[in-house]
Amino acid sequence: MHRALPLVAFLHRLTPADVVEAAHRDAMLALAGLPAPVFARDHFVPGHFTASAFVLSPDGGAVLLIFHEKFRRWLQPGGHVEPDDADLFAAALREVHEETGLADVEVLGDGFFDVDVHDIPARKADPAHQHFDVRVLLRARTLAHAAGSDALAARWVRLEDVPSVETDESVLRAIRKLRGSAPRPA
Repeated sequence: MHRALPLVAFLHRLTPADVVEAAHRDAMLALAGLPAPVFARDHFVPGHFTASAFVLSPDGGAVLLIFHEKFRRWLQPGGHVEPDDADLFAAALREVHEETGLADVEVLGDGFFDVDVHDIPARKADPAHQHFDVRVLLRARTLAHAAGSDALAARWVRLEDVPSVETDESVLRAIRKLRGSAPRPA
């Protein structure tokens, strides 16, 4: 439950960008309230929490995206919460490092930024389920990166150019949020 407490507090103070994000928030609150291991990657009904990050460039004008091996589109780095991850921030930071090689980042604001629930098709031994993805907001202190696990490529994409890359609506919604209030260096 220790992982759920900061998440539940964030979900209660989140002002959703639209009705879709409001529905995602409500679904996450329901999942967080279950007496089940909802952070475990083998909790399939209805799914489990995951963590990802929107990483801004040092000037705040670009976001680091990976070309995901399984989903074959440009997405923010992220993935499953591992047993050793202290919380969702630790999971998101670990995923960013594993998928982009980037470790020198700062958390922006209180870190929590966006939520999304998406369907994951059945694969190998895992049944179809949902990922309840909590997204944090980071800023890189360097532009240096390298594609890692689950990433066929990684690249910086200017915020205004994200709609022209092969991605999905959840990324576009987050980018619209960023463009409306993109944090800039002091």
